[in-house]
Amino acid sequence: MRWHIHQETEAWGNSWLSVRRLDVEQPDGERIDYHAVRLKHVAAAVVTDGDGRMLLMWRHRFLTDRWAWELPMGLIEPGESPAEAAAREVEEETGWRPSGLSELVYSEPAAGIIDSAHHVFLATSAVRIGEPTERNESDRIEWIPLADVPAMIRRREIVSGITLVGLQQALLEALRT
Repeated sequence: MRWHIHQETEAWGNSWLSVRRLDVEQPDGERIDYHAVRLKHVAAAVVTDGDGRMLLMWRHRFLTDRWAWELPMGLIEPGESPAEAAAREVEEETGWRPSGLSELVYSEPAAGIIDSAHHVFLATSAVRIGEPTERNESDRIEWIPLADVPAMIRRREIVSGITLVGLQQALLEALRT
């Protein structure tokens, strides 16, 4: 069953998101007024060090007033591939240059209302290149054992959707090896 958009207009927007009003026809033929958010796509990276540790950032999210561990992540800029964006974000936010990037998992976290695609990559190593250039991203950056992740999730020390998806996929991949 497919829904059809007859018309779409912007209610409000800026350079990275747009709140949209849609005239939508449902599969049963009924037309409804629908609202959605069109958001730039996001890239993140699970960076490993070969010793079973992941590079994570301890950061505060002011909208939820919560501190938690997150993967390096950010918006994909025009003309940039998801992998390039993931690598750039790791460097800017952590001061580490990832290598051996490969796609780990793809998700659409709220496909019923937001059209953002989340691309998570796995980096098998990284080299320290200096201090992070993004000064407002995190309080600290640490290498955390992947084996600690399930307990951290239970304690709500990891709550970001893209971080959860990426680390849980890394855990699943580790079980396969």
